[in-house]
Amino acid sequence: MESDFVRSVAPLVVIVAVAAIALTTVMTSSTVFMMVLPSMIVFSVIAFFFGMKHGEFRASP
Repeated sequence: MESDFVRSVAPLVVIVAVAAIALTTVMTSSTVFMMVLPSMIVFSVIAFFFGMKHGEFRASP
């Protein structure tokens, strides 16, 4: 299976967007969009980077 950047990032963006929208039902939207969403984006970028590097390490001989 060939994976490129768009195929890898698209599900991540969808998950973060759905989670942010779902959290607006529990918390105020200003809190979600100013505090929670930026931290979710930063964490997802860091986790994606480490996962990508780990996959490259496991794929190398």
